[in-house]
Amino acid sequence: MSRDISPKCKSCRKFGMKMCSKPPGKCAFEKRRGNRNTFTRRLSDHGTQLKEKQKARVTYGVQERQFRRYMNLAGRSEGITGDNLIKILESRLDNVAYRLGFGESRQQIRQWINHGHITVNQKKVNIPSYQIKPGDKISFKETSKKKTFFDTVTQTIGSRTVPDWLQCDNSDISGVVLKMPEVTGIDIGINTRLIVEYYSRR
Repeated sequence: MSRDISPKCKSCRKFGMKMCSKPPGKCAFEKRRGNRNTFTRRLSDHGTQLKEKQKARVTYGVQERQFRRYMNLAGRSEGITGDNLIKILESRLDNVAYRLGFGESRQQIRQWINHGHITVNQKKVNIPSYQIKPGDKISFKETSKKKTFFDTVTQTIGSRTVPDWLQCDNSDISGVVLKMPEVTGIDIGINTRLIVEYYSRR
């Protein structure tokens, strides 16, 4: 599977919001926010919709083909398509582990999942896009807890507010999915209506 290796701060500037895991004040976007001389080109309706779709893709680290599959699934599911899309994206294993505070970024956690460090219900899962469900327990393999990288996990855990659909055990470095994510409690700065409009024109 291909992956995005472009500089994250470039995405921050492109989409007008902090999307990287750098500490406050270190992101290039934050440093340039006070520069009023920065020229912003006005986008067409299609350009605005495309930009919003790309913002969602970069935020969750999803490639175009997979994102399109998510859109098709969201459209076939009962309810509002845009809300369904966010629920699908939020239910990815890499995102859930990120929401639990296991790592500094989704990209970092994806790497750990690919290397087989994270488990779901005591079973190794090496697929970042794996869809979690209520009752699932996410944790690390016992052997992985002895690795050098795990120091990062112990420092990060507890530093992020955990959403109410998840429960985190900081001492055990594990988390449980209490219920499916609710869009009303997710603030990601993405206008899903524009994304739905983009795909409806194709």
